[in-house]
Amino acid sequence: MSGIIGKKIGMTSIYSAAGKNIPCTIIEAGPCVVTQVKTIEKDGYSAVQLAFDEKKDKHTSSAMKGHFEKAQTTPKRKIVEFKFFSEEKTLGQTVTVDLFTEGEFVDVIGTSKGKGFQGVVKRHGFSGVGMATHGQHNRLRAPGSLGASSYPSRVFKGMRMAGRTGGSRVKIQNLEVLRVLPEQNLIVIQGAVPGPKGSFVMIEK
Repeated sequence: MSGIIGKKIGMTSIYSAAGKNIPCTIIEAGPCVVTQVKTIEKDGYSAVQLAFDEKKDKHTSSAMKGHFEKAQTTPKRKIVEFKFFSEEKTLGQTVTVDLFTEGEFVDVIGTSKGKGFQGVVKRHGFSGVGMATHGQHNRLRAPGSLGASSYPSRVFKGMRMAGRTGGSRVKIQNLEVLRVLPEQNLIVIQGAVPGPKGSFVMIEK
């Protein structure tokens, strides 16, 4: 599956030919350098490893410096493998936003915003206990009953309870490519993609 690494710039909106206001996300996609080409004979599977975003030498380990020198490129911050790349790639080759065309649909993978430890109302959309009757002054956002007593005498795994929210890998499928700007290495995708501004995303076609 072909793809590219990008950095989320932010959201805006554009008008369609029919005059409809369409929300969209601007992503700085590439240029990415091919730092490794994996084959079935040597690695057991075929994939293309891409690297994106410049990184200082002093923040790079010696092993990774040698890895990037093989591809004759400078150290990069983000490395991602893409399996089943549509075109044959060679070590050191550059992948740009020209990989995509306007009007096609892509999948975007990113890490959602972390929201810390949250209760059941925010995390799972619970409505709370409801009417605060009979002196229940502090039960409005409580989870309520968790399980039975004598059987099973425990709380089942997977019970929707309070806990850490966000900060997980999210994949949004079938987002339309509205604009491709090769001069600025930008791609405009309809709708929202996971993650805050400045976070890395993977765009697959």
